Amino acid sequence: MKERAELSRRRFLARTLGATSALALSGCDALSQTEWFPKVLGTGEQLTEAVQHLIASRRAMAQEFTEADLSPTFRSNGTAMPASPEYAALAAGGFDAYRLEVGGLVKRPVSLSLSELRALPSRTQITRHDCVEGWSAIGKWKGARLAALLEAAQPKTQARFVVFHCADPMESDGTSPYYESIDMEDAFHPQTILAYELNDRTLPIPNGAPLRLRVERQLGYKHAKYVMRIELVESFKRIRGGKGGYWEDQGYEWWAGI
Repeated sequence: MKERAELSRRRFLARTLGATSALALSGCDALSQTEWFPKVLGTGEQLTEAVQHLIASRRAMAQEFTEADLSPTFRSNGTAMPASPEYAALAAGGFDAYRLEVGGLVKRPVSLSLSELRALPSRTQITRHDCVEGWSAIGKWKGARLAALLEAAQPKTQARFVVFHCADPMESDGTSPYYESIDMEDAFHPQTILAYELNDRTLPIPNGAPLRLRVERQLGYKHAKYVMRIELVESFKRIRGGKGGYWEDQGYEWWAGI
């Protein structure tokens, strides 16, 4: 009964956020140009995060399932193949030349190949992906624990956020590659991983190969695919739209915990 209630709650929140985000993007362009409306949205986001802290520990674990619960397929959402020549070249070579760069506010910038990432402490988890479009799927993920990677890079004391820069350009001219971010608390959560396997197989390209973020206590748009570079920052002021993510720059909430 408890699991059913949790499932219903998460699906309700996912669908509600999807509906409100769609409304904001389609019908509130004029409001977004005013000075007061973005402040109202920002206040609502802060209240949402505050309530989340009150009702559930950020260290609490997302529900995990068994292999009997796996969805028949795990659909691809968003980009299925980044329109980037650099990414196409990496994919053609089986990602042998891929390297994940970690920099920004760290004491030891690192650059790791996929084999080196696989050598880091890993975690396997069967979890449910809740998309703002209203669908869910259960998949088995294996990946490097983000905490282990950050410990190797040694974050500086002023680092507050982890930004994921991705391969998929979001504009037809090849600009504005997708990006997303989480705070340090979520970054060090034991279920936050950089996944390189899905359902015991190498992560497929439509699902984010060679590496995608899994931050299990947040909605699907936070789970960045095609991660190429990680940057630790104190604020988002100098990063693109300044909201902490591609969809957040379009009006979605930065805090997407459920």
